[in-house]
Amino acid sequence: MRIALTIAGSDSGGGAGIQADLKTFHQFGVFGTSVVVALTAQNTLGVRAVQETSVELVEAQCAALAEDLPPDALKSGMLASAALVHQVAAAILRYDWSPYVLDPVMVATSGDRLLTQDAEAVVQRELVPLAAVVTPNLYEAALLTGFPVDDEAGMRRAGEALIAQGAGAALVKGGHLPGDDLVDLLVTPAGIRRFAHHRIRTTSTHGTGCTLSAGITAALALGMPLEQAVETALDYLHRAMAAAPGLGRGHGPVNHAVAAITPSISRATRSPT
Repeated sequence: MRIALTIAGSDSGGGAGIQADLKTFHQFGVFGTSVVVALTAQNTLGVRAVQETSVELVEAQCAALAEDLPPDALKSGMLASAALVHQVAAAILRYDWSPYVLDPVMVATSGDRLLTQDAEAVVQRELVPLAAVVTPNLYEAALLTGFPVDDEAGMRRAGEALIAQGAGAALVKGGHLPGDDLVDLLVTPAGIRRFAHHRIRTTSTHGTGCTLSAGITAALALGMPLEQAVETALDYLHRAMAAAPGLGRGHGPVNHAVAAITPSISRATRSPT
């Protein structure tokens, strides 16, 4: 069985963060491990409190996994502070973990900030160059590139800018675009893949970014090439949103219990991207 690792914060509401990632890994048939970098008190209405894990304990978690359960692919989500971002980057380099999916979580669906402003530059400088793929939404893409990203042309430009910063590829997510027809752009050095889909009218959007990046990570751990991994993860997310259980009084969780439909990969080999 392949192993997928998530390095992220815990969500007491169960819809995002470590909890969403592990549920997604399970549906893809990979064994999920975790490094918890923060505890949060949150629900569908918002984030009440955040308590960071010490840098020493984050390193101890990474060392324990490197010793006995090294990942076939990994992702990071909420990293909270510059010190934790730096520690995670150091661990990825020290243990030579790849392929790495960077979900640059900066603000929760509720609008609550999950990354300090001084950490943004560290993410850009230390994590982006390590990533096989970065998965920003429009807001995160703008912060990482320094220019507005509010249409498809801007998404393409942002993806190219992230590759110029050292990323292997960028999946710029268009969920915040206006209108009923949305697009996500996978930008790679070889070209651009456009994933178009119809907007699902729902308030159950908590943890969608976490779920998508976890799906990509699981698919990469299974040996899929990047484009196929993205396509498979997007399919899983859209069906999870369509089947959302309608829990909570705010932005509810998706239904992680839907099946992940993975193509035959018996002849697939691991790809760094």
